[in-house]
Amino acid sequence: MSDKFAVIGLGRFGMSIAKTLADRGSEVIAIDQNMEKVEEIKDDVAYAVALDATDIKALTAQDIQEVDAVVVAIGEDFEALLLATAHMLDLKIKRVIARAANVQQRMILEKIGVTEILSPEESVGKTVAETLLEPSFRSYFDLPDDYEIVELKTPRRIVNQTLRDIGLRESYDLNLITIKRTFKEQKQSGDEEQAQHVIGVPRPDTVIQETDMLIMMGKTQDIKKFVECNQ
Repeated sequence: MSDKFAVIGLGRFGMSIAKTLADRGSEVIAIDQNMEKVEEIKDDVAYAVALDATDIKALTAQDIQEVDAVVVAIGEDFEALLLATAHMLDLKIKRVIARAANVQQRMILEKIGVTEILSPEESVGKTVAETLLEPSFRSYFDLPDDYEIVELKTPRRIVNQTLRDIGLRESYDLNLITIKRTFKEQKQSGDEEQAQHVIGVPRPDTVIQETDMLIMMGKTQDIKKFVECNQ
């Protein structure tokens, strides 16, 4: 039996969450007041409906109280987000996840009892800042306790070396999660094109190539040390 989720608010953030959940096999109810947004997503989720999420009767008419979790992702109207979130708490839904655009909104949501709060703007801001500060980073994911996951271009000094030679764990206390590698593939037309694929779990004898993208996890200072030492 698949999980059942509701996503309220179908801006880019809510739309992305709803589609990703549906792609993973979950049953998703997508909700927004804007009929155009509902029409845009209706073929991607189990059910899409246009309604006012501040109206608890309209919500219960969709059996929203039966879902495993609700993501309240309303982006432009915090009052509507707050009221919709309060309704979810009143209905005693197992998990209520709400979006906060700033510290003040987060504080208010915490005051009414929300324990899972998403701040997409803050996360995006950190990612942009990190990629500006360190151009070799292509993506960045912040973790607690000064850990992070980064996708970075192969530093020049480790090209054509094996993981055993590099000694990521021994020398830098880092874990290489996987590698995105560029391959030449032949199209049906006979032309060649380049495509990236994940090579799976790297082995000690895996040789790092110049065009590889390394996806690794470790403490912030250790990743920066690794990049600085091998540029």
